[in-house]
Amino acid sequence: MEDRKPIIEIKNVHKTFGDHKVLNGMNVVVHKGEDVVILGRSGSGKSVTIKCVVGLEHPDKGSIKVFGTEITTLTNKELNEIRPRIGFMFQNGALYDSMSVRQNLAFTLKHHDRNITDEVMEQKITEALDNVGLLDALDKMPAELSGGMRKRIGMARTLIVNPEIILYDEPTSGLDTITAREISELMVAIQKKNKTTSLIITHDLACAKITGDRIIVLQDGVISAEGTYAELENSKDPSVHSFFI
Repeated sequence: MEDRKPIIEIKNVHKTFGDHKVLNGMNVVVHKGEDVVILGRSGSGKSVTIKCVVGLEHPDKGSIKVFGTEITTLTNKELNEIRPRIGFMFQNGALYDSMSVRQNLAFTLKHHDRNITDEVMEQKITEALDNVGLLDALDKMPAELSGGMRKRIGMARTLIVNPEIILYDEPTSGLDTITAREISELMVAIQKKNKTTSLIITHDLACAKITGDRIIVLQDGVISAEGTYAELENSKDPSVHSFFI
């Protein structure tokens, strides 16, 4: 089936920093239109995984295919041809503090399409902010935004170039429980509206439960279990069940 087409394929990926082995034979397949959560404790290799997917880190060994293309052998120029199809939402939103919300979004659009007209740019900025419920923040500076608002603007900036894949790095970290839930629900709404494929890195169980079609547990650089939230919550494996206590 077309809708089960593999979009991200990670096979036997190893990554070491100095004497510290972070990934030790990582295997993950994400299908088109799927929201997959990688759940793990701090230092388990979650963020390194998605940085390898987008080419920000290079594995020591193994294969990573995105849209069917082996990215581990691509030049930086070739990677840059694929990256516009991949949205990366950084943990802190990664907004430019010296630019307004409008300018942050405009900068992303101009970088993506140098020939974009002012009219089209304004339309896309308005639409992106409307998608995350923050049209009234158009001319605010990042310092004027709450943590939750910064996350939403970060999502708007990711969405504004219509990526086919969205990589989320700890999307609810640093947020209170209510705001974290709102962000998680917004991620699901975005996936349904835009038919995106998402790989979500988190240690937040509530976020994993809301967003994950499938949840993968990463321990010691390898996948120790995968399934739905309910399946993993009821696992008899003590090392997996310990996440849900």
